[in-house]
Amino acid sequence: MPSAEEILDGFKLNWMNLRDADSGKVMWQSSDDLSTPGVEHEARVPKKILKCRAVSREINFSSKEQMEQFRLEQRVLFKGKCIEEWFFEFGFVIPSSTNTWQSIIEAAPESQMMPANVLNGNVIIETRFYDGDLLVSTSKVRVFYV
Repeated sequence: MPSAEEILDGFKLNWMNLRDADSGKVMWQSSDDLSTPGVEHEARVPKKILKCRAVSREINFSSKEQMEQFRLEQRVLFKGKCIEEWFFEFGFVIPSSTNTWQSIIEAAPESQMMPANVLNGNVIIETRFYDGDLLVSTSKVRVFYV
């Protein structure tokens, strides 16, 4: 079984997009490797994404190493406090493969949504990448609503 360092060395987030899950319209996309640890990444996302009932997140990643149970844990931090948490399971990753993974994220009820001007620059999405229970990497993306 490969170590966390070996998995991370052979892992790359090639691209990612966010779509309105109802219309399929791409609202944001990036080809930056947002999985790189130790750096605070930035994403400039259209504020109208906050009006979507659900958002489809599509990520394309490559892995040199086999992973038995690839999964993500994401925490949405507002001014350092966790306000939402999401868990996603991909499963088995073939060694030396490139994969596309689509997930649907349901919006909070409108009564619980904060306005874009309050969230802007105050939200960090912390993503933990795992193979089973093995923590491979933690990345942080600060979100700006434009």
